[in-house]
Amino acid sequence: MKDKIHPSYGPVRFECACGNVFETNSTRPGTIKLDICSACHPFFTGKQKLIDTAGRVERFYRKYGKPSGS
Repeated sequence: MKDKIHPSYGPVRFECACGNVFETNSTRPGTIKLDICSACHPFFTGKQKLIDTAGRVERFYRKYGKPSGS
């Protein structure tokens, strides 16, 4: 590998809006602020929220029926 062409690789701190903080290594130094992380993301927590905009969910349920798991 060539000398002096690669970025420096060092510790970086990630801070989520939920309060979760973790450290890893990256080429971007300093602190990176996140809106969402694996500790608060609905996919990873299993707490998915259903956001209803203008009754679309109810309209879907009327047209196709409710899912069998609910």
